[in-house]
Amino acid sequence: MTVRHFLTLMDVERDALQGILRRGTELKKMQQNGELYEPLKNRILGMLFEKSSTRTRISFESAMIQMGGGAIFLSPHDTQLGRGEPLEDTARVLSGMVDAIAVRTYGHKKLEQFAAFSEVPVINGLTDEYHPCQLLADIQTYQEYRGNIQGRRVAWIGDGNNMCHSYINAAKIFDFDLHIACPEGFEPDPDIFARGGTRATLHRDPIAAVQDADLVVTDVWSSMGQEGEQQKRLRHFAPYQVDEKLLSHGKPDLLFMHCLPAYRGEEVTAEVLDGPQSVVWEESRNRLYAQKALLEYLLR
Repeated sequence: MTVRHFLTLMDVERDALQGILRRGTELKKMQQNGELYEPLKNRILGMLFEKSSTRTRISFESAMIQMGGGAIFLSPHDTQLGRGEPLEDTARVLSGMVDAIAVRTYGHKKLEQFAAFSEVPVINGLTDEYHPCQLLADIQTYQEYRGNIQGRRVAWIGDGNNMCHSYINAAKIFDFDLHIACPEGFEPDPDIFARGGTRATLHRDPIAAVQDADLVVTDVWSSMGQEGEQQKRLRHFAPYQVDEKLLSHGKPDLLFMHCLPAYRGEEVTAEVLDGPQSVVWEESRNRLYAQKALLEYLLR
């Protein structure tokens, strides 16, 4: 039997992704109503994280516990990978003992190599190229507030990073227009951008990207592993700060999202992050429910 992995959004067909998003909202309502639902009784999620995490780790562990299963967290210091065991050997061993594996690492090729040797579903908890679980939560959140995202205008402001790449994939799958504003030298990967086709447009001017937007999204200017570039990035990205003036160019009812952690006064002002157009806290909460739906899809 072919193992279903979730390494990027493109690994799941559009109709199935929409089903996962709807299911996420259903599971959220069930949890809020106090309904006991344990479809993953005695199932185990292995979590192999080379990058630190708050939301990804807690949401996956909580999801498994709420659904009747359990999760085992492993850092590089907790496995033989830290002592040089080949990645494929670790994949074979772990997949023989757990029902699914969430991997949070640096290079995406490393994730693909791990999945190639795993006998159970592998989930991308974040790589340098993609962050698909966050996109599930983002699209679920938008649809809960504003309905179908199809045909809407989304503005991505800042670095052409893994989140930007996943938004490019999402634009193609969910059929919305993505307008990316980033400084020269910080564009998304050209091959990934090209896959967005007519759904992805690149701007230098953030105002042009936000014009008439339904949703504005940003991320930190220096991701994990880029701390040495922080001062350089601060200079380049200063004109791309999301503030109330920038949002005023979008639609009156636009929403603002950020995958967190956020640095008030850098990529976003406190007035925006904590303001009435921000849905970042519900977006963060929905990581739990989107991933519950994803786990249910992959394991049932």
